[in-house]
Amino acid sequence: MASNSATRYDFVVFGATGFTGQFVVEEIARIAEEEPGLTWAIAGRKMDKLQKVLATASKHTGKELEDIPIIMADSSSEKSLYDMCSQAKVLVNCVGPYRFHGEQVVKACIEAKASHIDISGEPQFLEKVQLLYHAKAKEAGVYVIGSCGFDSVPADMGTVYTKNNFPGDLNSIEAFIDIQTGPDGVTLNTGTFESAVYGFAAEGELPSLRKSLFPSPLPRSNHRLPKRSVFKSEEVDKWCVPFPGSDRSVVNRTQRYNFDVNKERPVQFVPYFCRPGLISTILTIIFATVFGLLAKIAPSLLVKFPGFFSGGVFSSSGATKKQIEETSFTMTFYGKGYEKKVPDVDVQHEEAPTKTIVTRVAGPEPGYVATPICMVQSALVLIKERSKLPPVGGVYTPGAAFQNTSLIERLDKHNVKFTVVETK
Repeated sequence: MASNSATRYDFVVFGATGFTGQFVVEEIARIAEEEPGLTWAIAGRKMDKLQKVLATASKHTGKELEDIPIIMADSSSEKSLYDMCSQAKVLVNCVGPYRFHGEQVVKACIEAKASHIDISGEPQFLEKVQLLYHAKAKEAGVYVIGSCGFDSVPADMGTVYTKNNFPGDLNSIEAFIDIQTGPDGVTLNTGTFESAVYGFAAEGELPSLRKSLFPSPLPRSNHRLPKRSVFKSEEVDKWCVPFPGSDRSVVNRTQRYNFDVNKERPVQFVPYFCRPGLISTILTIIFATVFGLLAKIAPSLLVKFPGFFSGGVFSSSGATKKQIEETSFTMTFYGKGYEKKVPDVDVQHEEAPTKTIVTRVAGPEPGYVATPICMVQSALVLIKERSKLPPVGGVYTPGAAFQNTSLIERLDKHNVKFTVVETK
């Protein structure tokens, strides 16, 4: 059903015809009956493809969706973007890579006074948006919240959860990300690969961008985390390598917000990616080396042949139903800190951290199941719990925006589980 309505829908899903967009539409269809009165629409460039999205979602969920409104919008047309955003309270943006398609959508949202949520794992895009649009979003009274999928809700809200459950001053967290797959392995959509390629290609832009965004450094703890590259972890009994995604940058921006605004002691955060054995670790290092080199000198080559350069992990067809059902993730947080709290956050502890905490976030397949769950629940909180958000609009991380809301409880009810394993 084409929409010409001037009424604002609670959600408008932009990019519904994309691979992730389809899963987000299905997740909204599932939870809509839990949220009486929730209104939503989908948006994109082609009517026939949007109608097909609704038909597919109806088949997969058993919900009647033929009356869900459809809005025509194109990221290359400023007017169509503004018209779409004018019909949304929250725009759920699934159109990536965000480096190329995201900024104009954020701008249209702010001009139309709609809040914006995305699932970007691209630090250059996320931090550029904060630098350029925080003041404008604040003035418009809207919230722009990036990285609301697997990148980086488990990491950011997991850090919030760990800190909230630590009975003292938390100094540091090392997080270990473990993806469990079935016999058929894992396949990821090429859109994720393309975003990663251009993210690595733009990595050189980050130092100057961060200097403009954060001119003064955070206070440094007297007890820094050790630098670890490739190692066998005693914590999880697996080989680990540094995790190259956006999690660390997102968590660090939350720590900056909490220090600047809430006067809280910042927590060091370093994430690692677990591998099942030494051979797979070596293969991961080889892939990362080749990927990083080509992303700098020939990104178009990587984008053109994603299957070849990823050993078949990335495919335009994405994962099979069986692969999705057999895949899950755990992210385990090992925190260290001090038993006594020091109220002045500028004063560093002299004694070594001796108190520890272990927490865990666990959930279903990260890309096509956990990401839509995280995105949709984030959008719901944005609609329903405005009084618990930062008091003014702006560009925020999930942790900064949602730390005082029910997001963790909502995720827990929808199969993304947060637990305290132990404290000592």
